[in-house]
Amino acid sequence: MRFLPGLLLVLPLLSPLAHAELFDDVFDRGELRIALEADTPPFNFKEGDKLTGFEVELGELLAREMDVRASFITTDDSDLLPGVESGKYDVAINHIAVTPELRDRFDFSTPYSYSSARLIAHKQPKRLLSNLDTLKGSQFAAKPSEGVDLRSRGDSKATLTLAIPFQKGNPAFKSSLDKALERIKADGRLTALSEKWFEADTSKPTK
Repeated sequence: MRFLPGLLLVLPLLSPLAHAELFDDVFDRGELRIALEADTPPFNFKEGDKLTGFEVELGELLAREMDVRASFITTDDSDLLPGVESGKYDVAINHIAVTPELRDRFDFSTPYSYSSARLIAHKQPKRLLSNLDTLKGSQFAAKPSEGVDLRSRGDSKATLTLAIPFQKGNPAFKSSLDKALERIKADGRLTALSEKWFEADTSKPTK
């Protein structure tokens, strides 16, 4: 079969694999769309009409490092992760712990915080992690950490590895996001932010 020269140029665009990467979409827009719930102090919440909190400031820092603006969209847990999965939002920064189940659905940034289930429960009276079933059903479900397997028992001292989920298949975006996160870790800004909101450095795993 012979193809006209012009048709040869069009065929790659018709391939299902020829899609714009999230990296290109974000930088073409000049905007990082960040979904959060805005009701979980000190992670993210509203003071009057103003969004604030650890993860709001983190999102602003990351967007600045990526040379785009941060656009925060307030939503609820029924829409948060499905919205990221569908491309409605670029990322969710909402104290989401990495789990094997979520890794099947999303790619993740490198971790930005290591928080205990006890800390999250204390800071969120509406979402007390009172038992393993509650923990498994929440976005804060813990990644099994060394010496603690939450698949078999609940433990309020367990470490939750918090990271930023985004659509799978976006290596250039992951690289850009991870490099931005690494820069704010390396110069101490992430530690300072953590100490401001938690009075502790949660940017490193507890020993």
